[in-house]
Amino acid sequence: MKILSLKLDDEIFNEAEEITNSLNVARNRYINEAVNLYNRVNKRRLLKKQLSKESELVSKESMEILNEFEMLLDEN
Repeated sequence: MKILSLKLDDEIFNEAEEITNSLNVARNRYINEAVNLYNRVNKRRLLKKQLSKESELVSKESMEILNEFEMLLDEN
């Protein structure tokens, strides 16, 4: 486990304190779960971006191959 210093805006800190008190959850546990959730959301965003880019590349390649097949059919 890593130890780090964290600076939060007062408003964010106060809101987190209210929630952790209401849920009877340790502040550290709450922040760990929040960062874990945020990491998962961003991993999905990055994956979506990567898949979109790769899909575009495959689409272009597929269209080129389709055009080549059509040219071959037209020659016959």
